[in-house]
Amino acid sequence: MDIQALKQEQLARAAEVIREDDFEVMPPRYIGGADVGFEQGGEITRAALVILEYPSLQLVEHRVARIATTMPYIPGYLSFREYPALVAAWQQLEHRPDLLMVDGQGIAHPRRLGVASHFGLLVDVPTLGVAKSRLCGTFEPLADEPGASQPLMDKGEQIGFVLRSKIRCNPLFISPGHRMSPATALSLVESCLKGYRLPEPTRWADAVASQRPAFLRWQQRG
Repeated sequence: MDIQALKQEQLARAAEVIREDDFEVMPPRYIGGADVGFEQGGEITRAALVILEYPSLQLVEHRVARIATTMPYIPGYLSFREYPALVAAWQQLEHRPDLLMVDGQGIAHPRRLGVASHFGLLVDVPTLGVAKSRLCGTFEPLADEPGASQPLMDKGEQIGFVLRSKIRCNPLFISPGHRMSPATALSLVESCLKGYRLPEPTRWADAVASQRPAFLRWQQRG
């Protein structure tokens, strides 16, 4: 694996990321959610994509793709490992989202190319990253109440926001992926919270990927 070549590709792609709002439809009609995981000891990459109507946040479509994992785990280069399965799931969709929330980083990445940015560039759709842990950057102490937020800063630039989405839960790290500003990324996540730690698009993507009870109940109703 040529790490130097991957690094140069990251830097080149990061330079193509649009960090301002560039929407074809706003407010959106459909918001997508994406979640990537691994099965069989990492040999299989699993990507789940869901489509929710907005603003009702009702689930209207879900797709799961499982493909052979194409590269090993290398910290800082996860998007290369994750995006092939996302592309496979994307190609199955009947409804194309107006924007996409990805479980992972957007530009809140040392070289400004997390999976939300990388995939957003590939499919040319406005994207944002909703990560459950910090990869890089610093922020001021966060208040305890839900809705508290602070800018996430790195090397003198704002790369996203830290948001306390639910009381007594660790915060989320929200960053624009592609064709979106940090402020809009935060606002969209806030508009998709319904009492859980995760916003509905990535919460449903995780539920579909992991066959969680909420998704199984939804299937039974259908």
